[in-house]
Amino acid sequence: TAKLSLRQMVQWGTLTDEMSDYLSVAVKQHRNVVISGGTGSGKTSLLNALSAEIPPHERIVVIEDSSELQLQQTHTVYLEAQLANRSGVGEVSIRDLFAQSLRMRPDRILVGEVRRGEALDLIQSMISGHRGAMTTVHATTPRDAAVRLETLSLMGGVQIPPHVARAQVASAIDILIQIDREPEGTRRISNISECLGLSEGRDGAPADYRIEDRFVRAPPHSSENLL
Repeated sequence: TAKLSLRQMVQWGTLTDEMSDYLSVAVKQHRNVVISGGTGSGKTSLLNALSAEIPPHERIVVIEDSSELQLQQTHTVYLEAQLANRSGVGEVSIRDLFAQSLRMRPDRILVGEVRRGEALDLIQSMISGHRGAMTTVHATTPRDAAVRLETLSLMGGVQIPPHVARAQVASAIDILIQIDREPEGTRRISNISECLGLSEGRDGAPADYRIEDRFVRAPPHSSENLL
């Protein structure tokens, strides 16, 4: 993935100037950010661009299944998962790498994509003081992204009640960014939302995510995007 900036993505129409300014401030304020979208929607490219807003003095640990991110900061450590060999040994999972990363005392943790039980590790690190984390997840709406992280957390091998998993996700996530690939192939940020915790459940219904839209863009009639 090429080194990108939010400014370049504005020029390509992926996001607006107002979105760029908002996200730049959010990253510098150590907000926890989740980027959601489908396959090929540009999630990794957007994560790369967001990472460029991290101050250069911060120590960053990047965790990925396969190396794609290319950060501009000097103090960056890249950790890559490894499959087991033919004898079934030597596997290094994302969860293994996550445990290693915490011992490095990073200012930031970036996880290229959350797919499995490592979601629990990431969410719990967010709520225990590791602010400014960023990751991507497959989902079609901001709320679906939160629910997806909740579901993956329940696959983390730790027996926690579903309502606790939901409460942890709601407490951990600050900003949800939805990026979509249009039918003609363009990539656009369609929605930026803030997660404001959980609503109060009524009549025995479980509490739901309080997700408030900050930016919503209508689908374009036609556009050209070089991302």
